[in-house]
Amino acid sequence: MSIKSADYGDGAAPEHALKSAARHTHGGRSQLIEGVIEPLSLSWAHETVTDRLRHQLGTRAADLHCIIGSGDLDLPGSPNWYVPDLAVVPAAVAKGAGALRSDQTLLIVEVTSEADADTDRIVKRRRYAEYGAPLYLLVDRQQRALTLFAEPDRLGYTRITGPLPYGTPLRVPYPFGTDLDTSDL
Repeated sequence: MSIKSADYGDGAAPEHALKSAARHTHGGRSQLIEGVIEPLSLSWAHETVTDRLRHQLGTRAADLHCIIGSGDLDLPGSPNWYVPDLAVVPAAVAKGAGALRSDQTLLIVEVTSEADADTDRIVKRRRYAEYGAPLYLLVDRQQRALTLFAEPDRLGYTRITGPLPYGTPLRVPYPFGTDLDTSDL
């Protein structure tokens, strides 16, 4: 889905302008978090965690005809434009899409960094639930723990598994039905 003023209805020009600025700032690698443009700058330790998770989820994602990526997620009607660390998305939905909505994903993964840990723990958790992301996996590098949030509701997720310390296998439910090995994160 590409962003157009018509996508947002009346009075959405400021939202459109802000999201457009976020998409074109810092070489296209920035997010819009509650109306504030934040550049993305990821360490190799951060990338190592996402790579290991991508590898573990890869076979099952392929079986589900999905891709794993970190493309743009729009939260229409809000001052938010996210770039998750990983998202598992049906290939047919992703093909040709500019940005997706969080309810078009099967799983979203955020890996905390020192600079954005509270954003991932609080703001994104609330917004992903509000916008219908079915599964949200928070990998908290500072606490060395994982938490899986499921069954979104406008007030938050209604089923929470964790926080589980690194080393504890984490069951990712339907449609994945797989265990993640967290010992090497």
